[in-house]
Amino acid sequence: MRKIFIAVFLLLLSHQVMAQIELKGVMGINFLSIPSMQDYVNQTRLASSENQIGSFVSAVIFAGEGGLFLSQSLELTLEVAYQIYSFSEVKPEGKDELSFNNTMPTLLGYYVLNGDGYNFKFGGGAGIRFVSVDETRNISVEKINYSSIGYGAILRIEGNTLLGGSVYANVGAEIRYDMNGEPENNGTALYNNIVKENVNFNTFSVGVRLGITYIIGGDN
Repeated sequence: MRKIFIAVFLLLLSHQVMAQIELKGVMGINFLSIPSMQDYVNQTRLASSENQIGSFVSAVIFAGEGGLFLSQSLELTLEVAYQIYSFSEVKPEGKDELSFNNTMPTLLGYYVLNGDGYNFKFGGGAGIRFVSVDETRNISVEKINYSSIGYGAILRIEGNTLLGGSVYANVGAEIRYDMNGEPENNGTALYNNIVKENVNFNTFSVGVRLGITYIIGGDN
């Protein structure tokens, strides 16, 4: 029994030593469709008639991701991304502003195609979403914060090209759908009095991203 235990221990140890770990940092641009929020901005005069927002708006996203290669062609990762969108307009009576920030932890799985000095990855995943919305109306200098917790899913394709050593240039594209719900402040949601309903921040987005990947261990 002792010999079996030692053999299993050595096998697990060798697997961990040979395992590849991936660390990645990226930034990108996402194009967001948030119909309920966009109606609210346009219809409640947050945006003037000359400055209406369209069907898609752009947002900046930053993300860090760490993963473990379970095999040459399969990887499991955890990503934490932070997405920033803001609308503002200065008027004679003051400044109107609405900012929408989303912290997005996601568990992802990838299928990996390896080549000499590069790889391609196809994958997807899901996770929870932590939404923060700040609104400032020109009739008041007070900023009101609304928050909610939701969930979302991603489909992603990306490639890594070796720069040198264990460092790779990363480029990718993704599609997201996030059910962000109706952010509230002390139980009160943003309300669109034109359509007589609460404002939700459910979001469809497509985006592109660039970054750096560092791979530790195994055969790089």
